Amino acid sequence: MTETQTKTSSPEFRAAAGALDGLREDLFRHVFAYRPLPPLSPEGRFIRRLPDGLKRAVVWAPHALVLFAAFLVMMAGFSEWEYRFLMGVVPAIPVAMTLIRPVAAFWASMVATVFCGVLGSDGLWGPSAFMAQVVVLVVVAARTRPRTAAWMWLLTLFFGMLLEGGDPSITAPVVTLSAFALLVVAVVQIRRDAEREVTVQRTVTAVERDRRTLLEERTTIARELHDVVAHHMSVVAIQAEAAPYRVENPPPELEQAFVTIRENAVAALTELRRVLGVVRAKDYEAPDAPQPTLAALDGLLDNVRETGLETEKVITGAVRELPQGVELSAYRIVQEALSNSLRHAPGASARVELGYVLGGLGLRVVNGPPRGLVKPSPGAGHGITGMRERVAMLNGEMTAGTTDDGGYEVAVFLPVPLSEQPERPESRDTAEGNADTVVIDRDGRA
Repeated sequence: MTETQTKTSSPEFRAAAGALDGLREDLFRHVFAYRPLPPLSPEGRFIRRLPDGLKRAVVWAPHALVLFAAFLVMMAGFSEWEYRFLMGVVPAIPVAMTLIRPVAAFWASMVATVFCGVLGSDGLWGPSAFMAQVVVLVVVAARTRPRTAAWMWLLTLFFGMLLEGGDPSITAPVVTLSAFALLVVAVVQIRRDAEREVTVQRTVTAVERDRRTLLEERTTIARELHDVVAHHMSVVAIQAEAAPYRVENPPPELEQAFVTIRENAVAALTELRRVLGVVRAKDYEAPDAPQPTLAALDGLLDNVRETGLETEKVITGAVRELPQGVELSAYRIVQEALSNSLRHAPGASARVELGYVLGGLGLRVVNGPPRGLVKPSPGAGHGITGMRERVAMLNGEMTAGTTDDGGYEVAVFLPVPLSEQPERPESRDTAEGNADTVVIDRDGRA
């Protein structure tokens, strides 16, 4: 039928044509296709709880069940007085075929039914043929889809009525029993497909949520990075503009060099703002106050203590000024780790450790297990993602996980090249005084 004829025909005719196409697709195309029944997944809901030795055997349970059904069919055929061997083996073969060629097994079962009806004394549906037809219908339906099961049931009904001269009463027991069995199989298949679809949707949703969280964290980092870099570029531009006035009668080459420096700084600042405009939200307002550094960590700990979280700070090494991006990321990591402690471990205590080493900054935030009657609050999983993004931006390393006592630990190392490590005057005094460790207790006193 051409496409034009299909469009101009009636809806009933199109429905009938579609049904016939489904019949050809399910039961006539690729009749002898090799489709072996796969073993069960060892990660199934019940199988994964079994011992390994038993698990390897249980995964083949469907195959054993089908072969056992073929054995029962063969035993039912042996009950015949004449041709007992053929009456048992011939209908058992289609049952075993369902393990490798399900569609061919259905047609073989129809042929076996005629064979047993001719040789047997119980008519068309003798014991072995009856059992074989029902088992084949159920197994093939379980291995295909509900539409195929419906076609097989209808063909079985028409086949029985045709061979019995149009009398449906002889075929009624077979089609009635198989109808109930196929209905159960169809319900199980529909439920299984629905569960699989829900699982796929949940997986897609989780992936999209993680991706959205990652983009949000990167956007936040980009905004804060803009505030840090924009400040330094503005200082460079202002100093380059004011530098010629600090020298009496500067040479033209020096003036031109400072003009070039200022122009490049302004151009870089303009490009930075243009790029940031792509990720900046419309309602975002740049903070008026400067971005926090580790110098503001004591104020953060004081605020956390007011919420009921007991905290202490331990500093090792010579305290010194680090690049602003490193100090901002370290501050944000401590802030997020303490926020997670408040949400997930109410009533616990937290410890913040800062280690100033030659190659960078070591950071560790650890809290104990939750205590008290307050239940932990579930989070969205953004905190750890944001920490990892900040650490990755600085080429650092991070580990996060539970501790032996049921608490949680976040350990970070942020590398800082020696060329980027300015010294504070107080760090030099600390080094001269050999003060390698400073401990801040829960009350904020050194």
